[in-house]
Amino acid sequence: MRRILQLSALCLTMGTLSACSTPETVLVSDDIPSAGVRFIHAVPDTIAMDLRAVDIVENGQFQIGFRNNPVTTAGVTASSQIEFKNARAGSRHFRLFLDGTTAAIASTVIKDTTLTLTAGKNYTFLLMGSAKAGTMKLSIIEESVPDPVANVGLRVINATSGSLDFRQYPSTGTLPAAATWAAVPAYSVSAFQTAAVGQIKINAQPVGGGTALFDALALLGTLPTGQGTTCGGTAVCDLEGTPGTTVAGSAVTAIAFPASTPGTGAVQFAAPGVSFMWDKRPPRPAGT
Repeated sequence: MRRILQLSALCLTMGTLSACSTPETVLVSDDIPSAGVRFIHAVPDTIAMDLRAVDIVENGQFQIGFRNNPVTTAGVTASSQIEFKNARAGSRHFRLFLDGTTAAIASTVIKDTTLTLTAGKNYTFLLMGSAKAGTMKLSIIEESVPDPVANVGLRVINATSGSLDFRQYPSTGTLPAAATWAAVPAYSVSAFQTAAVGQIKINAQPVGGGTALFDALALLGTLPTGQGTTCGGTAVCDLEGTPGTTVAGSAVTAIAFPASTPGTGAVQFAAPGVSFMWDKRPPRPAGT
């Protein structure tokens, strides 16, 4: 009798295991509607900051120092920490904190804001001004980048404390007399303008002329491997091509940063400078 009971228990256990691994079990994951969010740190007299969502657990922008870690490659300066990250669409709550290893620092709130993110759109959080003077300004830009079609789109951000004239021109040409973006106010963003595809320089100088803050080669970009009329046929297309002024359909922004304030916790840069970031990727090649 004991052996029959043991056998029954074994069958019951095996039946339970079989039921748990039934092939009819389907796990469904959420298709989360999302937007893109990025943070630009343009305050020259304070330490790194964190942009965090405080309404849900989400990947934020952490340890972002002044000028977002600029890196110069082949004469082009781009900020490697200026990138869009996914954020759930809808009504959202964000805070900017000081970045630190102690609770006293890491819990210090610099800015607190709510906004509604629309799925499929990109948003730029741009912090400018002076921490010591109490003039820090947070601008949130809902990016609406016009399609430059066969050209490239260009705009500038003036994160310095004075108005500037900006000029764009082919890198093999000469600096034009007239400004492309004239008297761009301090702490402001210009409109986009289109330019022919190619290597382009951006020049910034005081309004009416003077010593240039910079005269720099813009972000170039790379074409997807095999892109052209045969792409989608026998050619292989690498869809990881990067946007820039040498790739039609791209849009690029030049950010004019001030010099760092000496003796502060900001990453120290002795002179004003520029970094470039992309705002719009070119369309995928036909047939891919």
